[in-house]
Amino acid sequence: EEALKYAQATSRLKDYMQEDSKKLLSLMGLPWIQAPSEGEAQAAYLTKKGDADYCASQDYDSLLFGAPKLIRNVTISGKRKIARRNSYVNISPEIMELKKILSENKITFEQLIDLSILIGTDFNPMGIKGLGPKTALKLIKEHGTFAKVLPHVKNNQIQFDPQEIQEIFLNPKITDDYVLNWKDVDIEGVIDFL
Repeated sequence: EEALKYAQATSRLKDYMQEDSKKLLSLMGLPWIQAPSEGEAQAAYLTKKGDADYCASQDYDSLLFGAPKLIRNVTISGKRKIARRNSYVNISPEIMELKKILSENKITFEQLIDLSILIGTDFNPMGIKGLGPKTALKLIKEHGTFAKVLPHVKNNQIQFDPQEIQEIFLNPKITDDYVLNWKDVDIEGVIDFL
């Protein structure tokens, strides 16, 4: 519950923003789904069911919710400054496949979740201080689980419940109460709305 509160606090939308977005999507003839909790969890569920081909998101949580395919940087291209460095990286759309990630790193889906909790997710953004992706992957491969890795980490005083975060990713709140119907664009309605 604490983890969910943290994630929601970092991405607050006003009620009118959600309602306006739904109205605009409907006017544009696009279906929308009201997720019971995390939108990325619902999107991952749609891709797992075959109702969508990809999840589109900037972060990796969609993969942790089990999305088979993730597209990052859909609306972003160009260069982005790297945090705490005086350098830039080129940004372009990127497709990530969950099976390929697991296979290339020789880890299970559950280990990917544990690895992510070690380095930080939307539900524990700081992860464990001083632990980066390479070291976390090495530790997960050596010890298998978050619980077995923790005794081998210097800063092992954690301020979050890893089991709660695992539960969020492994058993997300989703809905089957949706219909994906595309309609014609209501051009006049869109113009009036805008």
